[in-house]
Amino acid sequence: MSIRRVVPDIASEALDASRAFYERLGFVEVMDLGWVVTLASPANPTAQVTLVTKDATAPVQADFSVEVEDVDAVHATMLASGATIVHPLQDEAWGVRRFFVQDPSGKIVNVVSHRI
Repeated sequence: MSIRRVVPDIASEALDASRAFYERLGFVEVMDLGWVVTLASPANPTAQVTLVTKDATAPVQADFSVEVEDVDAVHATMLASGATIVHPLQDEAWGVRRFFVQDPSGKIVNVVSHRI
């Protein structure tokens, strides 16, 4: 299983102020869906932070995202291991396929692949 990137998902009640803060650090906006904004380093586009007000389709807020090559394979592995899936595997309107899984310490991981 190939991991493409890991991105912290930062809960923010002040999206504009949070975006401005990370832009001052040198990040630039690469995605804005209104409820979620991703900012990336211009020199290293896989170095990213995601700001989230409230997830549009999931009942919980992820702590971080792991982009993988094959989300279906990772989902099957997590199910076989008995991991707690807290948001089902599904295609999202913004072009990703994802699920949320809880790690042993209680952190919520958004496991995601971009659809082609």
